Amino acid sequence: MLNRVILMGRLVADPELRQTTSGISVATFRIAVDRNYQAKGTTERQADFIPCVAWRQTADFISRYFSKGRMIALEGSLQSRNYEDKTGAKRTAYEVIVDQAYFADSKPAGGQTDRSGIPFPTESPQFEEPQKGGNLSVGDFGSFEEVDTDDGDLPF
Repeated sequence: MLNRVILMGRLVADPELRQTTSGISVATFRIAVDRNYQAKGTTERQADFIPCVAWRQTADFISRYFSKGRMIALEGSLQSRNYEDKTGAKRTAYEVIVDQAYFADSKPAGGQTDRSGIPFPTESPQFEEPQKGGNLSVGDFGSFEEVDTDDGDLPF
């Protein structure tokens, strides 16, 4: 069986970070996800507001770097739970249990800090391409040999 959810939307409010009694981080938040169609006679798309829960390092990451209005992409699974409300009526709640979260927009303008005041990195990591003819030191390639492709033909 398969239970996989992939969503991209904007946070409706700042994530709420709590700790369980055993010290495990849990973040709860909701995201607004636009529907793929517009209602007849309107120019605005409707949105669904989806409750999400993240645990441990994922919870810490989301609560630190995401805030109200930020775009987030996430992967997880759909989970339901039953409970009784204040009047004793039986209810069912559905929420996405987040496994992975990703930035889906650029860094916030102006203050270049996360929610705890720590500055974002000023630049992305730079990767250098190996120089032509240089040795690649990523591992032992054993019996592999360099193939000359200057004639335009592929060797296979």
